Amino acid sequence: MLPKSRGALSAAVFNALQSGATAGLEPSPESEEDAQIALWALYELHYRGFDEVDPELEWDADLLRLRRDLERSFEAELRRRWEASPLHEAGELTGVIDGHDGPSLARFVQRKADREQVLELLQHRSLYHLKEADPTSWVIPRLDTRPKAALMEILFDEYGDGDPNRLHHHLFRRGMDASGLRTDHACYVDEAPVEILAMNNALSLFGLHRRLRGAALGHFAAFEATSSVPSRQLARGLRRLDFPDEMAAYYDEHVEADAVHEQVALRDVCGAFLEENPSEGDQLLLGAFTCLDLEARYAEAMLNRWGVS
Repeated sequence: MLPKSRGALSAAVFNALQSGATAGLEPSPESEEDAQIALWALYELHYRGFDEVDPELEWDADLLRLRRDLERSFEAELRRRWEASPLHEAGELTGVIDGHDGPSLARFVQRKADREQVLELLQHRSLYHLKEADPTSWVIPRLDTRPKAALMEILFDEYGDGDPNRLHHHLFRRGMDASGLRTDHACYVDEAPVEILAMNNALSLFGLHRRLRGAALGHFAAFEATSSVPSRQLARGLRRLDFPDEMAAYYDEHVEADAVHEQVALRDVCGAFLEENPSEGDQLLLGAFTCLDLEARYAEAMLNRWGVS
């Protein structure tokens, strides 16, 4: 189902998606939330779509023009943040990743979070985890031999090594189900704060544009490089709170896997890509910074919401 609107623009977009009357939509959001939920829904047309929306609208010219305008504003803001960061001059991918210091939700979950707080996090995270590697998969046909082969090595693992029961998004779904949460696709989008919408939209923005393939790879590498330790902390926190083993097992899977993925992503995906495309180094850095910056913004927003100093 379509999400709830968060302003006049998203209301107009959702009405147009349902009616098919898409002409005349103007990119005039009332707020960042209004813009991000509208953009998320327009991107979703390229994933699972919506039952009440005609699949033909995936390539509707008026919707694509609106999406382009929203994307331009979003990308400009992401670039502004990157250029304003002291990490902008880091010069290398590992420098951006190692130099970024933000609040840790995983550490809070491990030590202090209560059950309701963790359930809220799982609901928010499900917007990504129930489709996990799909946004990155858009990049595969846009790469040459070496980075493509290395990326496929990681993604094959993400997709369960050919076993449908081992797909990472299926493991997350099993954990949610065992925890008493709904598991249908994007079922918690209405609960997702703007920071989660932005995180998901950045993935789609980078993945769907060939000119941003370097940013998609940088984002991917930063995510993999900063996932193993937080996954261990999250698994410990879930067990501390007596969550079902299926939920903790999802994070157990990522402790070892992402430690390996980190090296492959940095060396064999991004390293090979940069050797073949030396002019796209800034794109790698933009993607890595964006991943870490948006994660930090979400963590700060949630910790503030819960009154954690």
